[in-house]
Amino acid sequence: MHRRNFLTGLAGLAISGPAAAQMMHDMGHMGASGAHDMPMTRGKPVLPEGQPLRELPRLMNEAGEAGLFKARLAAEPGLVRFADRLDTPALLYNGGNPVIEAREGDRVEIRFRNGIPDEPTTVHWHGMPVPADQDGNPMESIASGSERLYAFDLPQGSAASYWFHPHPHGFTAAQVYRGLAGIFLVKPKDDPIPAEYGDTVLMFTDLRIAEDGSMPASNMIDVMNGRVGDHVLVNGQKNPVLTARKGEKRRLRLFNATNARFLRLAFENAAMVLIGTDGGLIEAPVGIDELLLAPAERVELIISFDRPGAAKLVTLDYDRGWMGPGKPEAAGITLLTANVSEEAAPNVPLLPATLRTIDRLAEPAVTRRFVLTESMEGMEMKFLINGASFDMNRIDEISKVGQVELWEIVNQADMDHPFHVHGTQFQLVEREKDGAVTQPSYRAWKDTVNVAAGETVRILLRQDLPGRRMYHCHILEHEDLGMMGTVDVRA
Repeated sequence: MHRRNFLTGLAGLAISGPAAAQMMHDMGHMGASGAHDMPMTRGKPVLPEGQPLRELPRLMNEAGEAGLFKARLAAEPGLVRFADRLDTPALLYNGGNPVIEAREGDRVEIRFRNGIPDEPTTVHWHGMPVPADQDGNPMESIASGSERLYAFDLPQGSAASYWFHPHPHGFTAAQVYRGLAGIFLVKPKDDPIPAEYGDTVLMFTDLRIAEDGSMPASNMIDVMNGRVGDHVLVNGQKNPVLTARKGEKRRLRLFNATNARFLRLAFENAAMVLIGTDGGLIEAPVGIDELLLAPAERVELIISFDRPGAAKLVTLDYDRGWMGPGKPEAAGITLLTANVSEEAAPNVPLLPATLRTIDRLAEPAVTRRFVLTESMEGMEMKFLINGASFDMNRIDEISKVGQVELWEIVNQADMDHPFHVHGTQFQLVEREKDGAVTQPSYRAWKDTVNVAAGETVRILLRQDLPGRRMYHCHILEHEDLGMMGTVDVRA
């Protein structure tokens, strides 16, 4: 439906579905007029910029044997100092946003504790080929104060840039914007990327903090569009700095861990080469001038710093569709600055012309169609897939282990929706909009794909493990409000 109709009666808007109570709780005691106001612009803290880029903390492997990664992980309240002399209450994994690093073929055993007061949670291993009962889906919630063991094996060919975050229905959006996110790197036994390039993680989050350092509750505009903060952070910092020498090449892994921010990116004064997506390396390097990173997407880049001076990773304008007032500026944000010296880097190895082989999936046995819509019925707001809101007790689709399927995701809504499938990676076949069909210029494995307003995206996928799997919009507020379904994969 057209967004002007969607906005009719906004002041009296109601939220439907099981997420309603949590969303209203998150909105706090804002008063009658505050339900549709944007956050205050006065008195916002100033975040420091230009500090050296810091690495995210590593989760220590407690195992004493090769081939096993064993650790403890806890989600619990903590304090973060984003601005001088201000402590911001947050939710953290082991006090921060940790990186887990393991290798293909490893066994992973992580003992998790939910230390979030009065809220259930899960740990969803986003994009990873784990068994359904280890996936952290909403049906496997962990009560406050409880523990569980996540245990799974990393198969050969699974090397990629993954991440993890909560997935309890109705609580996901708030737990993520309050800080719960981590990185999971699965390394290959033989990496074709030269070790001299390094391997740098850049996790993008965005932040909204008030004058007292607290994170304001989400308002109705956040619920409709997904929460977009005032500051985009890289590893928890605003516009951090790294240093490089002229001619140096760096491997950067970019993670969009925001609730709803779309990042159209370019690197000023440096050359970008795409080498990987959500599911790991692509077949051959591709030179690019810019890229769009939707919420939950990841890419791997090689950046060539061939010119001395400041090389800046910046945002460009992108219209993802916005309902209501307060549309945030998308362009002109400097996310990261590389200071490139006149000193030449010695003996920089070349990037291989071939990185891996990706076989196209077989012809599909089944075609499925998923129509994304948003609607206003009276004063009730809904985000739907095939006309239905998520029901944890309903199976929406039934599939078979090993069956190749063609999925058509049709976006009939007024804004972009990034579409994520649990339990597997897929291949993008084509996009169609206004009668024009385009095919990707390279083959890749992905688990999240942006579907623009008015667009149809076709993907090929195969589930290799049985069990119930989710598919949903990865604007987390929309997921919480029902834009999610369940496919039961049967042996």
